Amino acid sequence: MNLERYIRELELRSLLPEVLASAAALGELLSDDFIEHTTSGNIVDRKEIMDRLPSENGTAYTVSAFKLRELGPDVVLATYRTLENGSGGERRSIGSSTWVRRDGHWRMAFHQGTPSGQIG
Repeated sequence: MNLERYIRELELRSLLPEVLASAAALGELLSDDFIEHTTSGNIVDRKEIMDRLPSENGTAYTVSAFKLRELGPDVVLATYRTLENGSGGERRSIGSSTWVRRDGHWRMAFHQGTPSGQIG
């Protein structure tokens, strides 16, 4: 298994509108202790993410410059750039996610989005 390709697939899946609208689908990707630092400057946990799922607006993301860095045998850091197209217009950001393997399954434990002026 190519770990970078696998984590990239998981990361891309976490950005799909149908996954962001499904507690079951997103729950498979997030660890129980998940924390996110949002592009708007908020800090939210897994429960808050799951509680707001029905309000997701079908935003489409384009991902570029994906890189993976192994931090330990069961921990990796994914970094990438996104172009977000949704009802609020176009936004660019830099994303980073920490993925942890527990009980043989990779789950996102942390995510941060930082607004960016460029993509590529």
